Amino acid sequence: MLHHGNLLYDSLVFEWRLLLRSLGNPPVYYTYWEQNKVADLMAKQGSEQDLFDRLYVFATSPKEASENAASKPQIKEQSASELRVHRDINELTLPPICTINFPNGKDDLMNFEVSIKPDEGYYNEGTFPFTFQIPILYPHDAPKVKCKVKVYHPNIDLEGNVCLNILREDWKPVLNINAVIYGLIHLFTEPNYEDPLNYEAANELKDNPSLFETNVHRAMWGGYVHEEYFDRVVD
Repeated sequence: MLHHGNLLYDSLVFEWRLLLRSLGNPPVYYTYWEQNKVADLMAKQGSEQDLFDRLYVFATSPKEASENAASKPQIKEQSASELRVHRDINELTLPPICTINFPNGKDDLMNFEVSIKPDEGYYNEGTFPFTFQIPILYPHDAPKVKCKVKVYHPNIDLEGNVCLNILREDWKPVLNINAVIYGLIHLFTEPNYEDPLNYEAANELKDNPSLFETNVHRAMWGGYVHEEYFDRVVD
């Protein structure tokens, strides 16, 4: 094995250190490791230029390997809640009056929107979009659901909060997104005055259904009901 004092050996060591500096590595002496690499190069036959070329490969390969690893797309590990939501979405059986979309793209299944367009009842032909936010402890915790438009409804308040039993005390981990969507559909076909968030609407539905229907239609077309302006939800 060749040692210090050999001109070619010393040239290779010097070149090696220059390369380390130019590649951003600390200017320290990797003596033992350097000597092994240079000795390995010296053991290979070839011209002096061949040896320097091999040395450059040795110097750059660790950095290039690091850069290649950094350039590869990282695969995000899904949480238990994300895996469950993914399954729920794949198993959806939505009726024609419902659509689902993912405003942040399908990489974000924890936030999505569901639109309901009832084809019967008081809210016929209106379009009602809801946001779904899936908590980190789903399915042990229920989804957070809000209506995006202001609607005159006994079970939906003016801030879009929804009174649905399976989103509260009746929620169980065996329930899923499909069950919540069908619960929302049921609220539009059969609004419930016995469990209200909008007490004024609930009392009208209970005591004067015809007035309630008139006010629902006025609100759906974009108008004032009881001095409150409601969003137009009819195309």
